[in-house]
Amino acid sequence: MPVLPGAEPYRHEGGEVGVLLCHGFTGSPQSMRPWAEYLAERGLSVSVPLLPGHGTRWQDMRITTWHDWYAEVDRALRELRERCSTVFVFGLSMGGALALRLAARHGDAVRGLVLVNPGNKVHGVAAHALPVVRHLVPTTKGVANDIAKEGVTEVGYDRVPLHAAHSLRRFFRTVDGELPQVTQPLVLLHSPQDHVVPPADSARILSRVSSTDVREVLLEQSYHVATLDHDAERIFDESWAFVERLAPERVGGKGSRSGG
Repeated sequence: MPVLPGAEPYRHEGGEVGVLLCHGFTGSPQSMRPWAEYLAERGLSVSVPLLPGHGTRWQDMRITTWHDWYAEVDRALRELRERCSTVFVFGLSMGGALALRLAARHGDAVRGLVLVNPGNKVHGVAAHALPVVRHLVPTTKGVANDIAKEGVTEVGYDRVPLHAAHSLRRFFRTVDGELPQVTQPLVLLHSPQDHVVPPADSARILSRVSSTDVREVLLEQSYHVATLDHDAERIFDESWAFVERLAPERVGGKGSRSGG
């Protein structure tokens, strides 16, 4: 299946500092593209992979699991590490959970994390019925496009495949058990008005990671897809300040070797 316009993966060859950006469940690199381009303009090497089953049609996602999604970001991280001396991982929603697992499993290979409205649990009574219901009902209403800013649209599915949702629930449980292994510096930005991931998920993550260098930022003007919302520039600026602080000797001029 052809990739939806705007959902293509993004890559930019920059300097020695690299950033891997992980998009969310049923979303696409489009939700991370402005952030990625902001970082690329500042001379960083940037990678935004398209997760398997995403960016085409929901039927393609139905046959994928969290193992497929994680394998893709793991591959992208290893690729960045081959050409960059310092690598950060940023994530939105489920992408935040993917980032946390990369940090837990790769240790010092990940210099720091920036998470935006990270997911930690599939909520609601229906979540407990997923193991059975997914065999009876293929999809439910989508979660894409939770954006306060008028005229902005997220490229994502309007349906959630329940087989994939069941796998997501298992993935969140796996990551929750690994959170104490996360020791890297962390910036967590979350929206009090989020109609997809409740603030409880961010609180849970902050209470379980072992990181001591932690900054929490509230995104008062945005909903779930804050990277495309009113607070986008604040997210971008916070992340750049974070990179500059943790890799000052490697973040030099704003030029780069080639375009993305």
